[in-house]
Amino acid sequence: MRTIFVLFDTLNRHFLECYGGDAVKTPNFNRLAARSVTFDNHYVGSMPCMPARRDLQTGRLNFMHRSWGPMEPFDVSMTEELQKTGIYSHIITDHVHYLEDGGAGYCTRFSSRELIRGQEGDHWKAKINTPTDRWPELYHEKQFAGGAWDKVAASSGKRSKRQHDMVNRDYIEDENDYPSAQCFQLGCEFLDENCDADNWFLQLETFDPHEPFAAPERLRKQYGAGTESKIRDWPPYDRVTEDAVECDEIRANYKALLAYCDEHLGRLLDKMDELDMWKDTMLVVTTDHGFLMGEHEWWAKLRMPIYQEIGHIPLFVHHPDHVEMAGTRHKALTQTPDLMPTFLEAFDTPIPQSVRAKSILPLLSHPEKKHHDAVLFGYFGGSINLTDGKYTYFCYPPEMEGQELFQYTLMPSHLFGYFSDSELSGAELVHDCAFSNGYPVLRVPVVPDSSWYKTHGLSRMVNEPTSLFDVETDPLQQSPIHDQGLHAHFRRMLVGAMRYHNAPEEAYRRLELSLPD
Repeated sequence: MRTIFVLFDTLNRHFLECYGGDAVKTPNFNRLAARSVTFDNHYVGSMPCMPARRDLQTGRLNFMHRSWGPMEPFDVSMTEELQKTGIYSHIITDHVHYLEDGGAGYCTRFSSRELIRGQEGDHWKAKINTPTDRWPELYHEKQFAGGAWDKVAASSGKRSKRQHDMVNRDYIEDENDYPSAQCFQLGCEFLDENCDADNWFLQLETFDPHEPFAAPERLRKQYGAGTESKIRDWPPYDRVTEDAVECDEIRANYKALLAYCDEHLGRLLDKMDELDMWKDTMLVVTTDHGFLMGEHEWWAKLRMPIYQEIGHIPLFVHHPDHVEMAGTRHKALTQTPDLMPTFLEAFDTPIPQSVRAKSILPLLSHPEKKHHDAVLFGYFGGSINLTDGKYTYFCYPPEMEGQELFQYTLMPSHLFGYFSDSELSGAELVHDCAFSNGYPVLRVPVVPDSSWYKTHGLSRMVNEPTSLFDVETDPLQQSPIHDQGLHAHFRRMLVGAMRYHNAPEEAYRRLELSLPD
C-alpha cells in the first residue's frame, strides 16, 4: 500500500463545483471526485491550523484542553506509529507555522521532510533595508493596517507578518517561484522517484489558498482581481466594513488562488495517470478548515461562530480496493481526527487505545453505513460546538473573558513565543488527565498577559448567544431554533460527547453544563 495525503489550508468547500459552487472553475477537483468517494458531512475538529494538524496526527481532539501549540511528549503520533510497522513517511510542505514556536514537533515525526519557504509572513529573506517607500505604491493602505498579532509584534519591536510577506513577494518572479507550485513539483518528483517502492505515506501540503491570496496575474485577471490599483488580498479577521469594490477585490483574489490550487491538483492527478498509480495507491484530499468571505458579515475565522463556511469541509478518498465506489458520495458524519486511524488501518497498523476517532475505511464498502452520531468542534476557550449532520449547536459560556480556563501542556509555547511569567507562575503539575496518556502535565491558568489571549484568544472572540440551527433546511444558518426541548436534547448530547473526549472538569463549568457521572 502507498498513500498520498493532500492537505490544503483554508479551502472553502462552497467554492468547489463538485460541492455545488459556481464562482470558480475547478475541473481538477471534479476529476478527483470522479475517481473518489466524496464525503458530504465532513467537519473540522480542533481549530484553527495547528490544532487541526494535531488532531490529524493523534486521532483525538485537543481544543478543550489546549490552544495552538506544539506536539506534546504524550501525543501518540500517526507517522511514528506507521514507522513501527515499517512504513516510510515523508512530508512536503510550505506551511509557515511549522517553523514557529507553536508548530514544533510536527514535521520531525516524519521519516523525512522538505520545507518550502516564503509563504505569508515567513521570516525568510533577510532584507534589512526594506523598501518602505515603494510598498505604499504597491499595497492598499488597509493591507498595512495589520491584525492583532501584527500589533503585538510591533509593540515588541518586531516586523509584522505583512512586512515579511512584502519582502517574500519580491522574490517571486514567475509562477515556478510560488511556494505552492514548488510543493507540487516536489510531490511529482517524489512519485517519479518512489513509484516502484511500496509501504510509504506522503503528506503533500500547501498553505494555499490561505491568505494572503497571492496568485499569478493571469488568474487574477481571469477572476476580475486588480480593479483596485493597489494589492488588496489580505482580509482582516473582523466584521465586514469594506465597501463593495474592496469586498469584490478580496473575493476575486481568493477565487484566483483557489483556481491555482486546482491547477496544482491537476498536475498531481496527471502524474498518477502517467505512472498508473490508481490501482495500488490511496489518495486522500481535504483541508484543515474553511473561511468566511463576507458571509454572516464576517471575514476569515477564529473570532465568530464556526459557521458552515468554516467548519463544514471537503473530503475525497480514493482507495484502490474500492474502485467500484469511484464517483459516489457518502452521507456519513466524519471529521478531521478520523483520518489518523484511517491511515493506520490502511497500512494494517494497530490503532492505539488513546485514539478517540474512527477509521472511515469501512464506509467505503458500505454506502449506507453510519459513522458518528455527533461530533464536537471548536476553538480553545470559545464555544464548544456539536453537529449530528442535521443540526449544529453552538454552546457559549455566559462570559468570554473572565471564565475559568486552563491550558494543559508540557510544551508551554504559543504561536509566536513561550508562555509568559504570569502564566507559568500559576502553573501546577497535575496527574491523571485522561488525555495525557499517563503523563503528569502542567495545568496553566489562562491570564490576559499572554500573546495567545491578545491574538487568537479571549480578547478576540465574540461572545454570541448559544444557538441551534437546522443546516438541512437552513444551510446559511440565518434562523436560530428556539425550541427548548431541542436545546435540552443537544446539551445532553454535548455533555456525553465531551465526556467521551475527556474534557477537563472546568470545560463543563464554564458552559454551565452538569458534570457527567
